[in-house]
Amino acid sequence: MNTNINTNINTNINTGKTRKKIFIIEGNIGSGKSTLLTILKNQLPVTVIPEPTEKWQQVGDHGNLLDLFYKDIPRWAYTFQTYAFITRIQALLEHYTSNSSQDILILERSVYCDRFCFAKNSFESGLMSPLEWQIYKEWFSWLVEEYTPKPDGFIYLQTSPEVSHQRLIKRHRSEESTVARSYLESLHQKHEDWLIGKKEAFSFLHNIPVLTLSCDQDFENTYSNQIAHLETIKDFIFNDQHGANTDSKIVQINATR
Repeated sequence: MNTNINTNINTNINTGKTRKKIFIIEGNIGSGKSTLLTILKNQLPVTVIPEPTEKWQQVGDHGNLLDLFYKDIPRWAYTFQTYAFITRIQALLEHYTSNSSQDILILERSVYCDRFCFAKNSFESGLMSPLEWQIYKEWFSWLVEEYTPKPDGFIYLQTSPEVSHQRLIKRHRSEESTVARSYLESLHQKHEDWLIGKKEAFSFLHNIPVLTLSCDQDFENTYSNQIAHLETIKDFIFNDQHGANTDSKIVQINATR
């Protein structure tokens, strides 16, 4: 890791002088994360950080890693999760240490989702070997606990696997053509276990608030639902209580009206 960036991270965390707040949008594939990120970017004084999918789709001169992952998960699961971690942290640190970014950063997914949903699902499904899983967990824990800025809150877009699958079919992305409904069902349960049940999460994550939004109903083209979500999120991210990462363990709100 770049020494200057590491110094900036420690300064921000330890002194609080220039520390930015970090909120993360989480949810299953097809839950509306990218759509919500665009809305927040246009409506609120925040800096949004999309998933680095373009990097996954073109790794140097070596092709589309995301496509390779979906086509042959056992071969590429560990490789993809490793690169996903690197690129997510790179994107976060670029904005976290930048003077040009807003004081509130909103990320599309996080390394925690990778750990507790995608990578864990790959291991439990036999798509990542026990050795790969153990190596992944060891370097993940070390890097996250020692060098990664901690989030101030999660925004969970809770969507049923049925709705997620319908949206995948509708948007028709080439990399997602092989994604089965059973895979979405498994990922949905992993999100529920982690964000709602707080199962197996690191201890420092237990006190980070989670705002749960019911997102089965369309909010991209339904103005009333869009406004409802936006107002609820504004109350959540601009509330000073999140700066200390304390208070309620879960803030669970059904904001579909």
